[in-house]
Amino acid sequence: MLLFVNFANDFMQYKFLQEALWVSMVLGIGCGIVGCFIILRGLSLMGDAISHAVIPGVAISYMLNINYFIGAVIFGIMAALGMGFIKENSKIKSDTSIGIVFSAFLALGILLITKIQSSIDLNNILFGNVLTIKNEERTLTYLAIAGVLLTIFLFYKELLLTTFDPVMAKASGMKVKLINYILMTILTVITVVSLQTVGAILVVAMLITPASTAYLLTNNFKTMLLLSALLGAISSVIGLVVSVSYNLPSGVVIVLTSAVLFLIAFILSPRDGLIINYLKTKKL
Repeated sequence: MLLFVNFANDFMQYKFLQEALWVSMVLGIGCGIVGCFIILRGLSLMGDAISHAVIPGVAISYMLNINYFIGAVIFGIMAALGMGFIKENSKIKSDTSIGIVFSAFLALGILLITKIQSSIDLNNILFGNVLTIKNEERTLTYLAIAGVLLTIFLFYKELLLTTFDPVMAKASGMKVKLINYILMTILTVITVVSLQTVGAILVVAMLITPASTAYLLTNNFKTMLLLSALLGAISSVIGLVVSVSYNLPSGVVIVLTSAVLFLIAFILSPRDGLIINYLKTKKL
């Protein structure tokens, strides 16, 4: 409790803490909502692949002295399209195509980072540091998250149907491929804007963990969306408080906080918790 009191005092005094807190909360909410669609579609590996595939785009953006968002989004979409193209035009399975594209883009990113490491430090992009976000990056983050949430709102029915029953969606004349590409674009955008908070290495955890925690707590999808957004925001706030108080990397602590919340739900969930399942098995 004292930890939060001290942080609250600092929060009222320092503007950079206020800005970091709001950005962390907004990203936590955005990642939580997008993550629900990702885990229910079985695209967790895709999220991991895109989070690493954007690294060469970030490096090239630094080399060209342009905003990293541009290069990262381009390479993220290229990776997503490449994975889909290989899967649809060969007998190679989805996980294999993801592995091929993921490893190639990651290798290219490492190569580029090695070349420019002497003049540019990309550690904040790889591991995140919400306290160093610039004003233009913060504004871009808010606009991107607003665009992501608006897209989900406009295509909610299509995303919902293609997530739970893609065969029915295709039979009803819905453009399933287009909806899938829209989701991949959303995933890429949310991944890129999360780089400054948790970094390319850990961003997949913010997409997957809050949504997985919510999945353990409810059977209702709308409730799952709300819970996941709430858990993402809570993880971001607690993680930021702890990281600032003990001078720890913000992204790492946010992800660990999210993992702890998942562990609690995994053990104590009244629906599918470890304890409840054990008691049911013992009773049977």
